[in-house]
Amino acid sequence: MGVDDTQPLISHLIELRKRLLNCIIAVLVIFLVLVWFANNIYQWVSAPLIKQMPVGASMIATDVASPFFTPIKLTIIVSVFLAVPVILYQIWAFVAPALYRHERKLVMPLLFSSTLLFYVGVAFAYFIVFPLAFGFFAQTAPQGVLIATDINNYLDFVMALFMAFGISFEVPIAIVLLCWTGVTTPEDLKKKRPYILVGAFVVGMLLTPPDVFSQTLLAIPMYCLFEVGVFFSRFYVGKGRTDNDNETEEGTGS
Repeated sequence: MGVDDTQPLISHLIELRKRLLNCIIAVLVIFLVLVWFANNIYQWVSAPLIKQMPVGASMIATDVASPFFTPIKLTIIVSVFLAVPVILYQIWAFVAPALYRHERKLVMPLLFSSTLLFYVGVAFAYFIVFPLAFGFFAQTAPQGVLIATDINNYLDFVMALFMAFGISFEVPIAIVLLCWTGVTTPEDLKKKRPYILVGAFVVGMLLTPPDVFSQTLLAIPMYCLFEVGVFFSRFYVGKGRTDNDNETEEGTGS
């Protein structure tokens, strides 16, 4: 490998380092702003469970350092969540020079819509799933059992649900990309609806805690989002392959 061959690689590595540093700085700035409100953020996240607890019940901390480190851990996660638009933009800025013109036109709307859908999934989990799920758990607790959830275990539980719902709400984006690249078509997806419905419940079982209630609350929106993706994918069927061929011909002709 000569000097001329290593120059592009070095420039790409420098650009990658720049984009990674920008992402880290964005997360760090948001964290420094939010860290003073770490306890308030945890109270807000734990509110759906606290509202469903019986009178006299409360959350507990089984580790000595949990009251300090758990809110800090949550604040770091929230900082990453809030920095997602910046992170996606940095990814876009890094890969954009290598994309075709039609790919650049598609990637930006996809980045925006995927970010929006992720936040919608998290909001759906917090405002709809949590009150229903925690109310169900509180009402089905055996008599004589006092609900006293550890704050660290609760954080792990809700973060798993946040990620599960946030990622699952990306289903329309995945379907549009599959149809755009020609991997499948809306007609083929429509024929597989029964399998998709079963698959939604299987994914719900794998991504959520082991209870039927949470699995169902994830599987039903996933299937509805599948139908949304099938609807919008009609406008992108095979466009990726066609546009690539057209741009290749234009480049050859010039």
